This record gives sequence, C-alpha cells and structure tokens, in this order.
Amino acid sequence: MECKIVTIPGDGIGPEIVREACKVLDKVGEVFGHKFDYTPILMGGCSIDAYGVPLTDEALATAKAADAVLLGAVGGNVGNSRWYDVAPNLRPEAGLLAIRKGLGLFANIRPAYLYKELSEACPLKKEIIGDGFDMVIMRELTGGLYFGERYTKEVDGVATAVDTLTYNENEIRRIAVKAFDIAMKRKKHVTSVDKANVLDSSRLWRKVVEEVARDYPEVTLTHMLVDNCAMQLVMNPGQFDVILTENMFGDILSDEASMITGSIGMLSSASMNESRFGLYEPSHGSAPDIAGKDLANPIATILSAAMMLRYSFDLDQEADAVEEAVRQVLEDGYRTGDIMAEGCKKVGTREMGDQIAARICRTEA
Repeated sequence: MECKIVTIPGDGIGPEIVREACKVLDKVGEVFGHKFDYTPILMGGCSIDAYGVPLTDEALATAKAADAVLLGAVGGNVGNSRWYDVAPNLRPEAGLLAIRKGLGLFANIRPAYLYKELSEACPLKKEIIGDGFDMVIMRELTGGLYFGERYTKEVDGVATAVDTLTYNENEIRRIAVKAFDIAMKRKKHVTSVDKANVLDSSRLWRKVVEEVARDYPEVTLTHMLVDNCAMQLVMNPGQFDVILTENMFGDILSDEASMITGSIGMLSSASMNESRFGLYEPSHGSAPDIAGKDLANPIATILSAAMMLRYSFDLDQEADAVEEAVRQVLEDGYRTGDIMAEGCKKVGTREMGDQIAARICRTEA
C-alpha cells in the first residue's frame, strides 16, 4: 500500500517527535511492504514566522489532498512570546482550530490505557489502580466554547471578556453516534459527561445523547456531571469505557486521564471526519522549555501513528506491531525522563524512537 501523509512538525518539541514517528512508520513500511510518502507543511508559530498567519490556505489545501495528517505540536509560552501579542485568530493555536474546521474533524478519539510497566509512574494508589484501566475519551472537536463568538472590550469603564458556548442538535448527534459505535466494539458502556445542572447547552446535549442511545440497546448509557467525572477519574478510573463529552470538557478531562496513565507523553489522539480521513497527534503540547534537547517522550506521537494505521489505512496488523513494540520497549526498561523509574534506563527522544523501530516485526498468526 502507498499512503500519502502530510506531516506538521509544528513548534517546540514537535519536529523531534514527528521525526521519530516517521522513523517507526518507515520501519513498518520496510517490514510489511508499504510506502509512506511524507509532505511537510507549516502550522502554528513557525507558519506565523514564515507567512504571518498560523495556517495558510495553501497548507490547508495540501492537507486536504493527503490520506492522513500527522501533527507534532503547535504553540509557545503564552505571555512570553511575540506569537501571542496579536489577535486570537492569528495566534499559533488558531491554526489547529482552523485545520480541524477546514478538514471537518469533529470527532476526537483519545485512548487512556495504563501499561503495567508504568504502574509505578501512575500517581494513584495501587488499590485505586487495581487491575488497571482502559478507556477512550470521545471529544466533540469543532463546536462549543472554542469556536463561539468572543471579544474583549470595555463596558461601562470595566474591561469585559465574553466567550460564547453554542451547540446544535446535529453536532451533538454525530459525535454521540461515533461514541456508541466505538462502545459496541469495546465494553458497551458510554458515560456522557456534561454540566446539565447549569448549562442549557448541556441539557440539549443530554437530550440528544439519550435519543441516540435508543438505537444502541446493547450499550449502557450513564450521565455524569463534569466535576464528578474529574473526581471519579482519580478515584475509580477502571469504571470507564467510553467517555463522551463536549469540546472544552474533553480537552481538560483527556489531559487528566493522560496523567493517571503515567505521563501525558503516552497519550495518543485521533481526530476524524465523516470518512476514514484523520489527523493524528499526541495529546500533549509543544513543551518549548525542552525543545531541541532530546528530552521529549515520542511515544504518544508514535502511538498516534499506530492509530493512523488502524483508522485511516485499515492496517490493523501493522498498528498492533507498533503498539507491541512500544510495550516491549517499556518492558525492557527504557524510559524517557517523564516516565523514568528506579532501575530503568533513561534514554532521549531519538534513542526511544530507535528502540521502538528496532522491535517492529511481523507476528505469525
């Protein structure tokens, strides 16, 4: 198979982690007989430096013509970078919002899985971890507070900022269908997270999700308020299968879930549209403080590439090979600094990629 992939190295540690993910993909191609063609584009701060905008129309068109997109990270230090001394629509993260909207990526899939090899890095008590956890957070990606009208102005002599949270029933229904479809392939349990005791948007969310649930009688639906969910993730993470939620709640909860896996550097992510097209990225940010120092953990990006193989290219065996290679590397004691534990071997970004690529192999059925 020949696959056309647009890469977006982006800012901070982005170029380093994308480099390692491509290294692993190339090894997959070598072992399984595929060809991955990469076309890099600029997005984020690097695009602002080059073109004055976080995402050009030409870059978006290039991404649309690909089979899938692999993203590193965008952004810098808020309040300590010239990239943020501009209007919000010209800041680095605006490029990410624009490409999601431009590619129609409304469904964000974020697995959170605890490797037994990383149980010591998990901040939770062993009695809470139990037998571990394996959940998926399904986050609506193109609506809500991040895409609503916003402004800051003086009202009656007082500086006032306004952000608008809007959802319509169609936006809610399509993400709910995706969540229930995934639940059917897992443990058949959806936890829909909202703030229906306060927000009108959440009350509509709950109503539409219940309508969708009627078409999936095998799936158990549970409603949970977002503040309770944040608490339950650290009290009893094993109870969750598929968490379905809106944009901002999903942004926050998925970062929380990543930390109980041992490191946000372990959490992969896929953003899908109505077809098999997807944008794949780690859930962490650009970490400008460690950029260029060979310190970043590339595993989340490598696992995101595995999701790309599975969801966009239907290459399940190849995705399994990548995930197994990651597991073997962890079992063999290799760790980047963020997941380092006593008795393990500390390695940098490049060597972690080398170690994972070296373990890519066919597994006989």
